[in-house]
Amino acid sequence: MKKIAAISLFLFFSILLHAQDMKVMTFNIRYNNPGDSLNAWPNRKDKLASQVLYYAPQLLGVQEALADQMNDLRERLKNYKSIGVGRDDGKEKGEFSAIFYDTTRLQVLQSATFWLSQTPAIIGSKGWDAAITRIVTWAKFRDKKSKKVFYHFNTHFDHIGKEARRESAKLLLQKVKEIAGATPAIITGDFNATASDEPIQIITDKSNPLHLIDSKEISQTPHYGPEGTFTGFQSKEVSNEPIDHIFLKGKWKVLNHATISETWEGRFASDHFAVLATVSF
Repeated sequence: MKKIAAISLFLFFSILLHAQDMKVMTFNIRYNNPGDSLNAWPNRKDKLASQVLYYAPQLLGVQEALADQMNDLRERLKNYKSIGVGRDDGKEKGEFSAIFYDTTRLQVLQSATFWLSQTPAIIGSKGWDAAITRIVTWAKFRDKKSKKVFYHFNTHFDHIGKEARRESAKLLLQKVKEIAGATPAIITGDFNATASDEPIQIITDKSNPLHLIDSKEISQTPHYGPEGTFTGFQSKEVSNEPIDHIFLKGKWKVLNHATISETWEGRFASDHFAVLATVSF
């Protein structure tokens, strides 16, 4: 009887711990550009939504989403709600770096957006040598299962300005500390930088007490899927190094980490692969 009780107790706690696992996805969905022809958004939106629904992340950070794409995703992702604003006017204009969250699992406590510039509180401000206005959307969540509180930050660094990417990395670290403090945080995004590039080196510099941890590096199981995350709608990834990342702040465990690369008759859901990680406190 004691052995049976011990096994039952072990199974109970295993189930309890597993129930607190959370899947996080970052996905540059490619803005709605009619010039993409067969790869344009109307031909991809159902595929992309089905990919999200299949992997069922509790948190999804998207980049390059225009207002019409946000509406399409809200319509298709029934159990999700979204947080975020257009980067140009703080409302609907311009690309969103939005957060979708599973309402059956997560409760929003607070949310806002700041701009990646020397004046982060000023709507539409463009920083340094950036070609385009860039933003960070963040939210404070309570996990309905574990009752624990954490933050999620989602962003898209500039694709041209080297100084902008460098300074954006520094500002991001400062803001995560300022907003989240000692509370655990998840940071997702398209950083337009690989692990060997300066922005990611700044973000993961262990000599800096503000540094973040690359979820891929601490995954308990080896990374699954391609290493590179950008395809440009070509037949395979352009590089073997990722530019889309999931970073962590605080005492997280990472059970697995993957790059999602399915195709439909050779067509991708976006010009980037989604990156997915299963994390737990």
